[in-house]
Amino acid sequence: MRRVAKLSAACIATAALALTATACGSTSSDNDSSSSASAGSGKGGIKIGLAYDVGGRGDRSFNDSAARGADKAEKEFGGSIKELTAKSSDTEADREQRLTDLADAGYNPIVAVGFSYATSVDKVAAKYPKVNFGLIDAVAKATNVDSITFTEEQGSYLAGVAAALKTKKDHVGFIGGVDTPLIKKFEAGYAQGVKDTNPKVKVDVQYLTHGSDFSGFADPAKGKEAASGMLDNGADVIYAAAGSSGNGSIEAVSGVKGAWAIGVDSDQYNIPGLAKFKNSILTSMVKNVDVGVYDFIKSVHEGKPLTGNQLYSLAKGGVGLSTSGGFIDDIQPKLDEAKKKIVDGTIKVKTS
Repeated sequence: MRRVAKLSAACIATAALALTATACGSTSSDNDSSSSASAGSGKGGIKIGLAYDVGGRGDRSFNDSAARGADKAEKEFGGSIKELTAKSSDTEADREQRLTDLADAGYNPIVAVGFSYATSVDKVAAKYPKVNFGLIDAVAKATNVDSITFTEEQGSYLAGVAAALKTKKDHVGFIGGVDTPLIKKFEAGYAQGVKDTNPKVKVDVQYLTHGSDFSGFADPAKGKEAASGMLDNGADVIYAAAGSSGNGSIEAVSGVKGAWAIGVDSDQYNIPGLAKFKNSILTSMVKNVDVGVYDFIKSVHEGKPLTGNQLYSLAKGGVGLSTSGGFIDDIQPKLDEAKKKIVDGTIKVKTS
């Protein structure tokens, strides 16, 4: 049976001292019975630690994709999952402490979900050389870390092709959660895909937050406001790479007849919490974080931990467009042609 506990950092530290999880006020009805499971893949199964980015499990996008990979591994290998979630106000010390708490409590492997953990993973991994760490969306220096990265620009290029072919107003939009190099990859690929398909199409771009303010990944109201502004300005296809903030963008688009939203990270057409908006979701740029997370946990379970950088590209199925709803069936041949050109190198997709 899957056992997932969402505890505060303080709770994890307490668990490490063998006090009960219920004393910490777990928000899950099924508490993790970590005392019965050894680290790694012992008799009690594998103890998986997940340090989420802002939004955590339930964001219907990036974090949920990571969670699916861990859930699959836990179901196959047995054991337990411990989850901790970042806050928008986190400092580097907070992220380092979160990973340290999981390591101290015996979790191995530990997956850091998001580029914001890059520095803290290197620091903590050096202190715990026998613990296997996974880092998503950034490349670590420590030797006991599996860096799980993706060619977001390639999948976003295909999203741009779809947007250019589906817009009726020759006007589309891109909403980025936070103005960072990673999200710039989404924007660059999308804009290039649009322009290569139809140079006449206008691309509006807006970022919700900048710098170290990561709240742009967890503010659906702000995402809805940004999308509404673009729609009012004439855009009729909007692609949001903004974590749970993108849910607000999808909601805004659903209220405008003839407009389309493009989802991100997960196949958002099939997310239950977005079901009432699904007929407005043209496609989603699926980033298979779940595959990367599962591959990493499996390698640890088998005693051959992945390290270095595992790059999940378009050619390897790491990114791509969902076909749920059938809304891009009519343009699939052109999307397939663009994909082939990216894979064979005819099209070089920009990252900035």
